[in-house]
Amino acid sequence: MFKKKWNLILVFLIMFSLIFTGCSSSNSNNQSSNNTKKNEVVKNTTYPLEVSDSLKKQIVIKNEPKRVISLSPNITEIIYALNKQGTLVGRTDYCDYPKAALKIQSLGSITDPNVEKIVELKPDLIITSSLTKPDTLKKLQQLKLNVLVLSNTESFENTYDLIKTIGNVLNENQKAYTVVSNMKQKIQNVESKIKGKSKPSVYYIISYGKNGDFTAGKDTFIGKMINMAGGKNAADDVMGWNYSLEKLIEKNPDIMICSNKFNSKAGIKSANGYKDLKAVKDNKLFEINDDLIDRQGPRLADGFEALAKIIHPEAFK
Repeated sequence: MFKKKWNLILVFLIMFSLIFTGCSSSNSNNQSSNNTKKNEVVKNTTYPLEVSDSLKKQIVIKNEPKRVISLSPNITEIIYALNKQGTLVGRTDYCDYPKAALKIQSLGSITDPNVEKIVELKPDLIITSSLTKPDTLKKLQQLKLNVLVLSNTESFENTYDLIKTIGNVLNENQKAYTVVSNMKQKIQNVESKIKGKSKPSVYYIISYGKNGDFTAGKDTFIGKMINMAGGKNAADDVMGWNYSLEKLIEKNPDIMICSNKFNSKAGIKSANGYKDLKAVKDNKLFEINDDLIDRQGPRLADGFEALAKIIHPEAFK
């Protein structure tokens, strides 16, 4: 059990090792929305389609893909959100949402999927992230497979672009436009509700232990999303993901939010050092589905709303 939990934590940390960009402000969201004409006609994709991927490579997609492999959970979620799941023939072990995705054949890990299984599926297109090992990407490319690498650098704007890119590649531009528009609208609605509210200090626990916590530091997307959701990231005095128990006790945050994947509220409440914190004593320790805030996909707006509801529940009554 411990080994499985540690593997999940390692995957989480790998997925966020490249995150240094901040989230978009409400002004940028509003500007982006205003720049889009309300009556804009979203055209179908014309093939062959040339796409520049995150590795600055030009990928040519000759025809509309009918057999697609996703090697990243957020990409799988986007494919389902675009109603293109009928094209999906392969996924990773971590592509677990929606539940229907579990019926798709798994090809192994995000970083090092099974190349032989991939070849057997005869995909028209493989969509992956920059987390897949370079050696694996090279093998796939040497086998003349069409591989589109889309970066996991996180921000709301990058997420919108990612959805629109996949929509274009799969000839589902109208649905991609709708998904992005709905995300922007939700974020704007949440921001309007929490505007002008006080900012309590908020500490996010990915995982905890006697040697310190994995948390969201100043430069992480989650840390910046906490600030955007009406809080003040308590771990804004560090970069990256490590935080000591001593610093946490010193900060003594107003609110604590823990990942539902790696922790239990009961365990944190009874742990030495944690049980005496203000947030624990005031019953301000909350769980969150961390897939909502650590996957760059359609549910990111839901994650932002979930954070805001925890930090400012009074604004949503």
